[in-house]
Amino acid sequence: MLTNSSMAQFIVSGNVYDSSKVVPVKNVIVKSSFGSTTKTDSLGHYDIMVREEDSLTFIYNNKSTLKFSVKQIQNLAQFDISLLVRVNEKYKILKEVRVYSNTYRQDSLENRIDNRDVFGYQKPGISTTTDSYSGGAGLDLDELINVFRFRRNRQLQSLQKRLEEEEQDKYIDYRFNKRLVKRITRLDSAELDTFMKIYRPDYLFTSTSSTVQFYQYILDASYQFKSEMLMQKKKEEQ
Repeated sequence: MLTNSSMAQFIVSGNVYDSSKVVPVKNVIVKSSFGSTTKTDSLGHYDIMVREEDSLTFIYNNKSTLKFSVKQIQNLAQFDISLLVRVNEKYKILKEVRVYSNTYRQDSLENRIDNRDVFGYQKPGISTTTDSYSGGAGLDLDELINVFRFRRNRQLQSLQKRLEEEEQDKYIDYRFNKRLVKRITRLDSAELDTFMKIYRPDYLFTSTSSTVQFYQYILDASYQFKSEMLMQKKKEEQ
């Protein structure tokens, strides 16, 4: 859990891919300046314990990347990098490292593009046009017809609202994911599932809170949850 104390320890997680951003790179050494070391697994995933003042270095085939300051990592739960190497080619040198993430914003943008007809919908009104011959004002026939399409308009409004709600739910799932919650709370199995249902945050808090605030909420909620679980067990034993 990240705090103001430089002695506090917390976990940075992510994946390492080759230049294709698709193929994971295993056995990449991930090293912190504090002294923690780990390796990526067969899926290119890593978890490493760090301090706030730390920096991370990725080492592959005895070649290291530049150092990444932990303070500048925006998403501690998904710090993915792409090495400018191909795993099916003879390794030469790490000339470049690209930090990237298939973020919720990208997914949301794709959703908006795919459903642009719905998100671009606006409640129609009556507009006027000018007759080029007479110069007189008249009703726009297309707009007039659209006004009377009440059923279609209501359906579009309903679909737009539902898509926006789905976007919000996906964003909550993106930040309040099981891997992160499990790592912070140390809960597992049924208890973890129950905790995530009871303490699922709303969209406003999820979208506006910082990483520190969000992690602190999960940690505080876990203390309350565990306390309530303990009290319940005591009652059952009586």
